[in-house]
Amino acid sequence: MQNLENCPGIKVGGYKVNNIRYADDTVLIAENKDDLQKLLNIVEEESRKKGLELKSKKTEVMVISRKQEPPKCDIFINDAKLKQQDKFKYLGTIITSDGRNNNEIAARIAQAKTNFQKMRAALTNKHISIQTRKRVLK
Repeated sequence: MQNLENCPGIKVGGYKVNNIRYADDTVLIAENKDDLQKLLNIVEEESRKKGLELKSKKTEVMVISRKQEPPKCDIFINDAKLKQQDKFKYLGTIITSDGRNNNEIAARIAQAKTNFQKMRAALTNKHISIQTRKRVLK
């Protein structure tokens, strides 16, 4: 990943970002298809040098665009075309190709409703003091 330091990426808060890593999950970020293919080629080559292999079946591509229909992005690992996704979950957050977070907001509202329903009996029980119910809620 150190070899990606001088590669293209996007500007975020004045810093160039071309990858996000957490444990064994990695996201490569580029402004265009050619830059993304370049980043992926570097990661694939350096991985191979260390005896690691990128699995094309486990690697996906997503284009984030404001266009109604996201552009097609043909990215390859060892002549295998990667599957393009419209949305995926990364570190518990739903990321969509339109760059909006409507799905994420809906998912979190649903989680909150489900959790409230599980706690409803305790939170609405008149025999439990309001202070105790507040502590349970917090």
